[in-house]
Amino acid sequence: MPDAALVLAVDTATPAVTAALIEVRPAGGAGWSAGLRVLAAEVTVDARRHGELLAPAIAAVLSGAGRAAGELTAVVAGLGPGPYTGLRVGLVTAAALADATGVPAYGVCSLDAVALPVAGQVGAAGRLLAATDARRREVYWACYDHDGARRTDPAVTRPADLAELAGQPGNRVTAMCGAGARLYADQLPFPLLAADHPDPLALAALARGRVLAGAPADPLTPLYLRRPDAVEPARRKAVTPA
Repeated sequence: MPDAALVLAVDTATPAVTAALIEVRPAGGAGWSAGLRVLAAEVTVDARRHGELLAPAIAAVLSGAGRAAGELTAVVAGLGPGPYTGLRVGLVTAAALADATGVPAYGVCSLDAVALPVAGQVGAAGRLLAATDARRREVYWACYDHDGARRTDPAVTRPADLAELAGQPGNRVTAMCGAGARLYADQLPFPLLAADHPDPLALAALARGRVLAGAPADPLTPLYLRRPDAVEPARRKAVTPA
């Protein structure tokens, strides 16, 4: 196991286009972020420009840290859930860069990277709801324990239905986070914590074991959860006899 690894973390599952260069070491203390250090990071919130922003952001973090792509140990990418077009940009870019540099790529659930930095605020008896904007007046969501462990599979739901589900006694939701939770705070009756988008340090933390073990690359399978908004037009019907 190496003493330290150099990881590029990217995520485009939400309007936040994220790229960060992170030094990853074995956890040497308490807390999920122990042993991790951000060398450079670029986060731009723009729901319509993922394809334009990600590659320059990657170049900027490498340059800002004085590192080259050939020095990377691994690439970590958020798998979503997220809208089709934006999410695809991050995963294709991560896979291409990993292939070009000969390093493994690892995927993590983007909701996990929203929840992890604030999960400890809910207390041992509570649960955290993480929700991002799924458009169409819906949210992508999952529930977490106080240590950041996910307790439900990622899903897509209308906020009003989610409020009823997350409020059931067995779910014990005591707080929420994520831009989707903020957007629909009037329909979700839980205290809102300050974490809107995937945290780049959390992306690296969630893949730390695989990175330091030199595990085989993951297939970067996106969590779309529903069909894309853009569909192929139907064939035009003939208006004259064949």
